[in-house]
Amino acid sequence: MSQIRVIGGAAGCLALLSVVGACERQPRRLDSPPIRSSELLPGGRGSTSIRPTPNFTKPATDVPREALPDFYAGRALAKQPWVRAPATTTARDGLGPLYNARSCVTCHIKGGRGQVPQASGDPLVHGAMTLSVLSARLHVSEKSPAEMIPDPTYGFQLQTRSVALSHQFGVDRETPVLNASAKTPQQALPEKAPLPAEGALVVHYQRRPYRYPDGSELELREPRFEVKALGYGPMHTEVATSTREPPPMYGMGLMEGIAERDLDRHVDPEDRDGDGISGRRNRVRDRELGGTNPGRFGWKANQPSLKQQVAAALSGDLGIASAMFPEQPCTDRQPACLASPHGTDRSGYEIDANLLGLLVDFTRSLGVPKRRQASYPMVRQGRDAFYRARCQACHIPSYTTEKNEGTPHVSEQTIWPYTDLLLHDMGAVLADGRPEFDASGAEWRTPPLWGIGLSQAVNESSGFLHDGRARTVEEAIVWHGGEATQSRDAFAAMPADDRAALIAFVKSL
Repeated sequence: MSQIRVIGGAAGCLALLSVVGACERQPRRLDSPPIRSSELLPGGRGSTSIRPTPNFTKPATDVPREALPDFYAGRALAKQPWVRAPATTTARDGLGPLYNARSCVTCHIKGGRGQVPQASGDPLVHGAMTLSVLSARLHVSEKSPAEMIPDPTYGFQLQTRSVALSHQFGVDRETPVLNASAKTPQQALPEKAPLPAEGALVVHYQRRPYRYPDGSELELREPRFEVKALGYGPMHTEVATSTREPPPMYGMGLMEGIAERDLDRHVDPEDRDGDGISGRRNRVRDRELGGTNPGRFGWKANQPSLKQQVAAALSGDLGIASAMFPEQPCTDRQPACLASPHGTDRSGYEIDANLLGLLVDFTRSLGVPKRRQASYPMVRQGRDAFYRARCQACHIPSYTTEKNEGTPHVSEQTIWPYTDLLLHDMGAVLADGRPEFDASGAEWRTPPLWGIGLSQAVNESSGFLHDGRARTVEEAIVWHGGEATQSRDAFAAMPADDRAALIAFVKSL
């Protein structure tokens, strides 16, 4: 069977994208603050250059020398593919049995974003579709987050690959084996496999014209993701789906170092100051500390710590079990998956605490790219336009991280990520309709902007926003809605040279 899930809401909501004149409620003018020298080093003292070979897997320049061996060991672990169990490589076996990628950098290409399908009919290779039963959210208590209920057959995430030998051959060559035109699981694989993948994902783009007040036009594309060749029967009739593209990995250690009080300073769920911005914290399950804590990582701020973010990715994307996520990626309706060999070691897990720690330390220590072209007149003009449009209301420019003697390279750093790490309602056009803990189906965490102008230098096929729909920074801005409507309309109403300047500023960050 096939299913089509629309990411982005009803087509009628796209009326919000038609700007035919200046918005009625013009945002108040706000002059940009004086430029500070620290803006040139967004990642603080450890800011780095991605040249000569563009990639985002370089260490921050101030990582202590004695910590570099662990960084490089973690980088090797992130790059090398895991293999199915049993294998002679016992430290790296246990892949799957169902999974989406064989290594971290398979999807986070060179530490950056993933590859986005370029045309309708292309398979989704580097993203993932998350699942949950929409009508079944359980509040354990008033103070606990809403627990999501997985699809009874496919769990919380659709795995598009399996460890079946016929499937492994293609994945080893980094090519999508699933046949996009397949109607059955048997047709989806080169030969009938005892352990089929859960399904294939194919994108279909619908073109959406956008007209600026000055009459110039921009063509957007709205993705619709089709689930094909389901390997284990139909999904739940009330399943909610959301397709996510991999975000860049750098800067996460610095964002973890921002004090809770500094993030809470921007929380305004009731919009008491009347500025139209009402950021919220997501309250999520904390698997390490127990109970609940505010989330700050993930597209919907659904992970509370860097360690849990890494462990969750290992579990959901690679099928690698850890003490934090001991479950195998199999449901009770997938007996072949449950019966497959697993790579558990003496600890009872497929990755032990030491190796997981190396991956976390590697991610924590990745260097944030330095600013480029900050002194160019066009970039300075764009900085003024950015503040006039009040983009900084959500994309908070700067913080100073907390003191942390154990990790001096993320301690007491002045950083410029341009994010508040809070949830904001981005409107019906970007809504996926899938709540996650306390985040609604229309809310997304503000993504950081640092390094965004280098994304396509590292991976030219990468896109922007949660599902990669935006091919350019300009498209990403125009897709904004909800709480960002006034800023988007202010951008749209600018003269063309100011719009170009604002984009140049964002790409310089």
